[in-house]
Amino acid sequence: MAMVTGKAALTVIPPTHALMGRVTPPGSKSITNRALLLAALAAGTSRLTGALKSDDTRHMANALRQMGVTVDEPDATTFIVTSNGQLMAPAGPLFLGNAGTATRFLTAAVASVNGTVVVDGDEHMRKRPIAPLVKALAALGVDLAAPTGCPPVTVHGRGALAGGRVEIDAGLSSQYVSAILMAAACSTGPIDIALTGSDIGARGYIDLTVAAMRAFGAAVEQKDAATWRVLPTGYRAADYSIEPDASAATYLWAAEVLTGGRIDLGVPADAFTQPDACAQMVIAQFPDMPAIIDGSQMQDAVPTLAVLAAFNNSPVRFTGISNLRVKECDRTRALSTELSRIRSGLAWEEGDDLIVAADPALAGQTLPTDIHTYADHRIAMCFALAGLKIHGITILDPGCVAKTYPGYWDALRSLGVDLRDGA
Repeated sequence: MAMVTGKAALTVIPPTHALMGRVTPPGSKSITNRALLLAALAAGTSRLTGALKSDDTRHMANALRQMGVTVDEPDATTFIVTSNGQLMAPAGPLFLGNAGTATRFLTAAVASVNGTVVVDGDEHMRKRPIAPLVKALAALGVDLAAPTGCPPVTVHGRGALAGGRVEIDAGLSSQYVSAILMAAACSTGPIDIALTGSDIGARGYIDLTVAAMRAFGAAVEQKDAATWRVLPTGYRAADYSIEPDASAATYLWAAEVLTGGRIDLGVPADAFTQPDACAQMVIAQFPDMPAIIDGSQMQDAVPTLAVLAAFNNSPVRFTGISNLRVKECDRTRALSTELSRIRSGLAWEEGDDLIVAADPALAGQTLPTDIHTYADHRIAMCFALAGLKIHGITILDPGCVAKTYPGYWDALRSLGVDLRDGA
């Protein structure tokens, strides 16, 4: 790959044919990182198949190894996790890059360590809020501090969480709730976890958490729409199969409709349990997508839908996406900026909403554009879709897709997409 300001660049050449073939998306990042943690908290050996191997899951696996867990990788999609069920104090800080799931989940889980643990990340992770989770853990008696409201977080573990009731503001991220839910099974008594309000980012991900916990032997009861009770059962080792990543699938579904092709993912859309799979119903309506799309329950699919909307027959407003501002980057700002870099006024922000003007006539035009990706894998992957229809789209820092989909560019090539180094 050619280098642009010190980083590589790829130019996407619009294909002259419909994209046809079979591409198997990688395993779900969300489920893989949940399963890795739960297996580490279980006594015995667990085999996780269909797993994602990427930067985010590598950070989680390495952090678990630092805390005395054996994590073997016999092949490209399997983790074998062996643990005595108790995380040990690591010799140094846990560095988790920009992996939000690993950072939030481990911040709660290390309360079960006897000793001090520093949970930290890269410069991007150090800008991502974690204060609501820290406040909730403190209410459960955990001794911890995050002076900036973002990582690093210093946790002084006492061997287990205490039982009780905790209220948590999940408006910024459902990951705060998932983190406490998973840690709660290793407590000294039942824990009730209650939302402080009705707002919650992507509630479906809590359902993923509860399903994974139950697979590893936890007892979780949803008492009402805003309250869960977790019993102090601990976890037992299990063999666990991880489904393909629905967020990754959205790029392939979009590539299919943009080119009039047929891409077999090896699993039907209705077989996914991840919230982002709901995007497929919206994608299937292209080029007549709805005028208003609520992205609150499929947040990671919004970048895909926003780029697709640029070629829609009519404008699209994305609502319920305030949480996109605290992802790997401010994704709302990144989408509006980069779409308008392709054509001035193609997208803009109104409060926390994103409006995409839509212009089907963009297809076939030559509009040389360097797309800035902000070290965000989803910005790189979604704007590659624009390159399927517009000549001159160059993705800067394409290697950032390694966070969740290291094989993304190879997948496009396997479908016959020509990707060339540099601008």
